[in-house]
Amino acid sequence: MKEKEKKEKESEFKVITTHREARRDYFVLDTYEAGIMLVGCEVKSLREGNANLAGSFARLEGDELFLYNLYIPPYAMGNRENPDSRRNRKLLLHKSEIHKLKAKTLEKGLTLIPLRLYFNKRGIVKVELAVAKGKNLYDKRTDMKKRSSDREIDRAIKNRNRK
Repeated sequence: MKEKEKKEKESEFKVITTHREARRDYFVLDTYEAGIMLVGCEVKSLREGNANLAGSFARLEGDELFLYNLYIPPYAMGNRENPDSRRNRKLLLHKSEIHKLKAKTLEKGLTLIPLRLYFNKRGIVKVELAVAKGKNLYDKRTDMKKRSSDREIDRAIKNRNRK
């Protein structure tokens, strides 16, 4: 049932890019949806599906939240006024959400990372932001073992059903 609800929810928006390493390197504790301030032809570049979240992170500065190291390449049909492709971008959240994030990130070991960038059903660019805790090497190994054992179980069930 949860998978069906997730697919229905995903059909409401168009995913531009995802941070593929995020769930491998971090334990995701909580997620938030944030707007992002974009300039000039950045939205047109995003509509073409151009963006990269690898290595990006969010940081609180005072009562504002900024996204660092998000790569949006210059729009091909843009002019010489294209903004810097790796500039810091302000994230838009309600004040109460920013205060919650501030309290959570003050805890040792917690950080803010973007999970995906997408257009919502109204065509507005949104960022799914996660409060996450970094995984240790042994955590990653246990996840890999669990995935491989699940894969083997699925194969065994599939082969059993074929006979």
